[in-house]
Amino acid sequence: MRPSRAVPLLAAALTAAALTGPSPAGAAEGGEHCGRQERVRVPGAALQRSACLADLTTTGLAGTDYTDPADQAGLTAAGTRTPSGVPGIQVDGYFPDSSRFNATHGWQHDAQFVIRLPDHWNGGLVVTGAPGTRKQYATDKAISDRALAQGYAYAATDKGNSGADFYRDGVRPGDAVAEWNSRTTELTRAARRVVAQRYGHAPRRTYVAGISNGGYLTRWQLENHPELYDGGVDWEGALWTADGPGLLTSLPTAVARSLGAARDEDMYAAGFAPGSEFLWPYHEKAYWGLTQKIYRAEFDPAYDPACPGPSAGSSLEEILAPCPADAVYDYAARPASVHRAVARVALTGRVGKPLITLHGDLDALLPKAADSDVYARMVDASGRGRLHRYYTIEAGTHVDGLYDSYPGGLRPILPCFRSAFDALTGWVERGTPPPADHTVGRPADGDLVDSCDLGEGAPARR
Repeated sequence: MRPSRAVPLLAAALTAAALTGPSPAGAAEGGEHCGRQERVRVPGAALQRSACLADLTTTGLAGTDYTDPADQAGLTAAGTRTPSGVPGIQVDGYFPDSSRFNATHGWQHDAQFVIRLPDHWNGGLVVTGAPGTRKQYATDKAISDRALAQGYAYAATDKGNSGADFYRDGVRPGDAVAEWNSRTTELTRAARRVVAQRYGHAPRRTYVAGISNGGYLTRWQLENHPELYDGGVDWEGALWTADGPGLLTSLPTAVARSLGAARDEDMYAAGFAPGSEFLWPYHEKAYWGLTQKIYRAEFDPAYDPACPGPSAGSSLEEILAPCPADAVYDYAARPASVHRAVARVALTGRVGKPLITLHGDLDALLPKAADSDVYARMVDASGRGRLHRYYTIEAGTHVDGLYDSYPGGLRPILPCFRSAFDALTGWVERGTPPPADHTVGRPADGDLVDSCDLGEGAPARR
């Protein structure tokens, strides 16, 4: 996660294809330009704004207020190819909410969403929630562009709160993260009805996908609302479990190391991968301290109420600085009330629809050994392993933007995400099983930015 305005993806978003894919039955439905626009009403929305646009992709929306490049910064490699020329309807708006973290469009209102309806529809819908604490346009380049080019309708939510102070939303510990789940469900139900208004019938297929916290949402939705979806792609989703592991068990060690109180061996024991050391200085400055303190404040506000206090900080230095008390934070020893707060949003592994998980083996924010490796075992233990595929991406890290700084040591995950999405649709729509779990190797040469063969690599253990 390269931070937008130097604030990390999982923590906040204050910085910064030659596209092919399946063409399901029903492609090119609703071909009239912006047809039925007058019928489009988002159920439950407190405000909506509809526009007929010549191009719904980031290429066409550049320089307009229909997207936000700053909120996308760092999520994709600089050389990523994007499509263009997808005309249709864009609907922006928000659902009723009492919090005011999202200033997009000058609305100063949370629970904002974007829904895009291409003129030439393939019968499907893709839903996502913002990664980290970014907002609704964060994955426009990473997810929306290609989905639209393939003919899917697209919907994204800001999850109901955003920014480094998100933990101040709600009344009880865990309320802010719990809202992420309910807002994603709310948008999915509304978007399915909007699709029916525009095209004359509900989507034949609905997929959920996301990055980081959006990957967590993908897992949670397929566990708790499988009736709404046909499948999902989880790109390094955050893991929440009542008794750990999770970021509150791995990040304190990283904070301790940044303060000179932990060794490399301690990092490895916490799950950070040998070979990822070259990424640690950057994460020490941009991610570890901020991420730990704001998520700890969300679930355990009594631990150190003076840090981050009423806000994560007013200056960039204050926002990114760790709380010294977090270097010795021991989640296992915290009161039962803290574990109950996490349990409210915890994952179980009981997915009800096909799910593909991707995780880079050099992730230095959410190390896969303490995250997706654990989640894969949870899925197996729940008896749902037949619905899950798990691919480790060799040389992948938490945000693809870091590839531009380390092209010899990393590879972008986005092309593997695109391949995984195609594999998911083949699995769901044609019954073609994806490859078994394995590590997707990093090719020695070739196009790493826009190409990924999920079939390449060695078998992986769960």
